[in-house]
Amino acid sequence: TSKDITPTAPPMEAYNIDVTFYIGDGVDGTKFASYTTSVKGVGRNQTKAMNSAFKNIKIDNPKYQSFIAKGKKKIIEYYNTRCEFLIKEAQSLASQNKFEEAIFKLTGVPEVCKECYDQSLDAIAPMYQQMINRDCKMKLNAANNIWSANQDVAAANEAGEILSTIEPNAICFDEVKTLASKIAKRVLAIDGREWKYILKDQTQTSEMIQAYRAVGVAYGNGQPETITYNVRGWW
Repeated sequence: TSKDITPTAPPMEAYNIDVTFYIGDGVDGTKFASYTTSVKGVGRNQTKAMNSAFKNIKIDNPKYQSFIAKGKKKIIEYYNTRCEFLIKEAQSLASQNKFEEAIFKLTGVPEVCKECYDQSLDAIAPMYQQMINRDCKMKLNAANNIWSANQDVAAANEAGEILSTIEPNAICFDEVKTLASKIAKRVLAIDGREWKYILKDQTQTSEMIQAYRAVGVAYGNGQPETITYNVRGWW
């Protein structure tokens, strides 16, 4: 808001600046709360003066704390009032075989929104099952092709790397075990030793939520580093 040069030796740059914080969904363009504070900073150049000003922002300020509380409340209201829409949107994505994106959307529902959180978990279960069924068939076909082409130790190891990543709850897992057993017998016959690849253990119900979240995290991490945010009208 203003810039001055101090009458000191050496002269310093002094800035009065307004800093505005926002809590919102920058992708969907939904703003939940905002807060503006005025701070001062002095330094030998603009960067040092700005950094000095930022250090004077007080997060224990009651107005800042109120801003955080309001943002949290609005987020909870957002999910509670839009839960049905979010689930339908995710189901639409799943119908297009975009299972990872669908699961990513639903695992973003905060646990404090208990009713919506529980509904989202119920909606994720069939999507996750469809996803691992699809992946199982694709990976099983790939492993079969590798093994059929050249039944040696190298092919066994290459196929084994694929088979060891297949989820045991998938519908074709019995076929996975059959192929793994066939490969193991062949490796023992031609190489005289046990095959080293081990299939995954059955996923327990208590572990399913972690599995869902892992899918969501992997999808989120795979998004482009540069995102165009929809924040028009926030200020």
